Amino acid sequence: MKLNYKIIFHFLGLLILFNGGFMLLSALISLIYRDGVTVSLLVAAFITLTLGGLSMIFTRNPTKEMNKREGYIVVAFGWVIMALTGALPYVVTGSIPSFTNAFFETMSGYTTTGASILNDIEAMPKGILFWRSLTHWIGGMGIIVLAIAILPLLGIGGMQMFAAEAPGPSADKLHPRITDTAKRLWLIYFGFTAAQTLLLNVAGMSFFDAINHALCTVSTGGFSTKNASVAYWNGEPIIQYIIILFMFLAGTNFVLSYFAFKGKIQKALQDEEFKLYFKFVAIFTAIAALLIYFRADISLSSIDHPMVWGEGESAFRHALFQVLAIITTTGFVTADYTLWTPFLVVFFFGLMFLGGSAGSTSGGVKVVRHLILIKNGFLEFKRALHPSAIVPVRYNKKAISGDIVFNILGFFILYMLSFIIGALVFSMFELDFDASVGLAASSLGNVGPALGDFGPVNNYAALPALAQWWASFLMLIGRLELFTVLVLFTPFFWRHR
Repeated sequence: MKLNYKIIFHFLGLLILFNGGFMLLSALISLIYRDGVTVSLLVAAFITLTLGGLSMIFTRNPTKEMNKREGYIVVAFGWVIMALTGALPYVVTGSIPSFTNAFFETMSGYTTTGASILNDIEAMPKGILFWRSLTHWIGGMGIIVLAIAILPLLGIGGMQMFAAEAPGPSADKLHPRITDTAKRLWLIYFGFTAAQTLLLNVAGMSFFDAINHALCTVSTGGFSTKNASVAYWNGEPIIQYIIILFMFLAGTNFVLSYFAFKGKIQKALQDEEFKLYFKFVAIFTAIAALLIYFRADISLSSIDHPMVWGEGESAFRHALFQVLAIITTTGFVTADYTLWTPFLVVFFFGLMFLGGSAGSTSGGVKVVRHLILIKNGFLEFKRALHPSAIVPVRYNKKAISGDIVFNILGFFILYMLSFIIGALVFSMFELDFDASVGLAASSLGNVGPALGDFGPVNNYAALPALAQWWASFLMLIGRLELFTVLVLFTPFFWRHR
């Protein structure tokens, strides 16, 4: 079956139009704060809207049906097109003159990685900082999911895109119609963002800082308006606890949040993935807090200035914050954890491979995949003793088909191979071991902070241009969970059937 290029380019045009619309919102913020880049942002928006409009005009009245192959192409190339056009505000305003740097910053935004090449964030115009945060927010739930909410207006079904956008092991739907599912997810997403903005503002953040950090927390992104990230508010624990709460919620399956809002709290609390996610956070926080308190190589008073609620609270807060920031792949930092103990450096590096819940905005492998891998591993012992027995893996009291288990095993192998190849390629740019493995794990898991020269208090400005493109590719395949992008590199995908 030949590919329907008309529907592909029609949908890509729609995505570009979305991008241009959000740029207009950034121009409005620029106008309100009179930061001097309003006209430039309008120019970037005009170019983007023109490109999107032309693409839709030249492909108008496409065939309404879209098969799975076309869905994969739209998702994968959609993210690339979004990043290419999303770089325009940086380039046109002169905030990031280099297109390579601008593309890296934009891809880091849309994939909610949060790695930045900016040396002085606070010197950036307000409109640019808001655009930077918006790229996180758009990418967090996925521009594809946003777009299918309005596809009925075009008479085009969106199930194919949703399947490619969310290729996890479970496919829970809140409503039989996929467009209604997308609308409900976005309603929760928007509600969390608004609630966090209000709470941060009441806690003492300026409204501009509050809305930017809300956009970047709910999307598990990690861009901040301050050079020191959330460490800027180390003397204000309430602000950090609010961010902690919303990082936890953003790393939870949004379907469970929907059930909780509908009064089905027990259904959410009894979910196996949620229980393991909560246990991981609790156990890892306890380990980190004890080590920070008793073994950290720096004084806690040098982290929190002034000391507010005592060293015990400070150790707990920084441990909980960093554990959640890495597990949920948000990437905010309150301190340089690479200065604590060697054990904690390796510990936090390991957490980069964990990821939040499936159905959340987090990157990484995802807790449910680890859960099923662990269960299957233990069942192998039982199968060895009873080779004739049929012992299925169970999740939420339901037997899981062997196909799903094999898919997860394949994903994990492919993920580790991508990490190893990623690190090897980074080492070709004469980066040391810490930097290479840290960059590969962070980029693939969409975490943000890495190790060595690219640790939590550093940025990616020193990364060579080619390495930035490689990191961008790893961010993309990590955000779309490998198969969606890598399947495009297989010869059988492009064969006519």
